Amino acid sequence: MMILIYTDGSTLKNPGPGGWAALLMEDGGVRELTGVDPATTNNRMEMMGVIEGLRTTPYGAEVQVYSDSAYVVNCFLQKWFVKWKRNGWVNSMGKPVENQDLWEVLLGLVRDRQVEFVKVKGHASNEFNNRCDELAGIAARSQFENQGEKV
Repeated sequence: MMILIYTDGSTLKNPGPGGWAALLMEDGGVRELTGVDPATTNNRMEMMGVIEGLRTTPYGAEVQVYSDSAYVVNCFLQKWFVKWKRNGWVNSMGKPVENQDLWEVLLGLVRDRQVEFVKVKGHASNEFNNRCDELAGIAARSQFENQGEKV
């Protein structure tokens, strides 16, 4: 049985307070997950949506991950991580790979499941991506307001 996961991340300032969201769809049901970080980047929140979504799936599960993050999707479709690992987590510009801590977690989750990544267009007509965007934005705004700033 295939599990579908739609994900998104959001920050109101980059870096700044952020939120992530994941929609999990299996057996005809939909489960919404969200989380926050008081000081983060948009890319980290995009990654956390995928990580937390995958964490809820069982070992060996067949999963399709839908994301509007080129950063996340292209890493897997273009196998950036292979070169990063081979080069000691240094990118093509000779600099340390950003978010190595989260990449290592994500790679472990992907290794233990059968995961296909699918790029979706952000802010378009995909209802599930739009819902994730809405949830991640709500989470980010909650952190922004907790820090005494107005949205």
